[in-house]
Amino acid sequence: MSDRDLQEQLTKYLTDVHSIEEQALVQLRRAPEIAGDPEISEAFSQHLHETERQEERIRELLAAADAKPSMAKDVAGKAGGMGMLLFAKFQPDTPGKLVAHAYSYEHMELAAYELLRRAAERAGQPEVVSAARHIGDEERRMAGRLESVFDRAVEASLREVDPDDLTEQLRKYLADAHAIEMQAIQMLERAPKITEPESLAQLYEEHLDETRGHERRVSERLEAIGGSTSLLTDAGMRLGALNWGGFFQAQPDTPAKLAGFAYAF
Repeated sequence: MSDRDLQEQLTKYLTDVHSIEEQALVQLRRAPEIAGDPEISEAFSQHLHETERQEERIRELLAAADAKPSMAKDVAGKAGGMGMLLFAKFQPDTPGKLVAHAYSYEHMELAAYELLRRAAERAGQPEVVSAARHIGDEERRMAGRLESVFDRAVEASLREVDPDDLTEQLRKYLADAHAIEMQAIQMLERAPKITEPESLAQLYEEHLDETRGHERRVSERLEAIGGSTSLLTDAGMRLGALNWGGFFQAQPDTPAKLAGFAYAF
């Protein structure tokens, strides 16, 4: 890759992380209100202030490169953030859904900043390297804070559930987990065909075998407590995986985008 192409790719990564922060801001401004627990709410409020500074820093780096944020990416990011908020808000277990999504989102951000840092190192941009490393550390700490409140999220989610209904709630969670594994299988079946190097493709193939085992185990446990998988939810998740696969294959940096998504998933 030429120096010019490398700089263009670095700018694209900067616009990517800017849109990610815009989406995060939409979510973090509302999350404390619907978190259902004061400690979880405080974690979101604290990270909101960090994220506001992160967005400003990325905007500064873009300006230094004589570039601007991508309006299309930012609008799409904000819309996605609002959609996730609405989804979580209208679930009976809002705190759990919110924390689970945020935990995954932090890992997506970690992957994005790691890609940015490595590209900046190759482009000889020490300021971008430093910013990407600093922001990545903040995202990692936020992921740790979220992990520390998992028990509180479960407690808040089940607070209104009658003890007699706990088994039914467990069936729903297992059905959700099954749908997630079905989406993962769909992605992992395609991933080795659209990525390189061979070592990365082999990692996807190895995890595909593991994921098929996960799917069988979840299905068995669901059946053991009188539940069944949701054909509709499973099909929807598999369709989502097909769409994501098409998106990644169309990118000029397919291996990096795919690896980042897999890290968060």
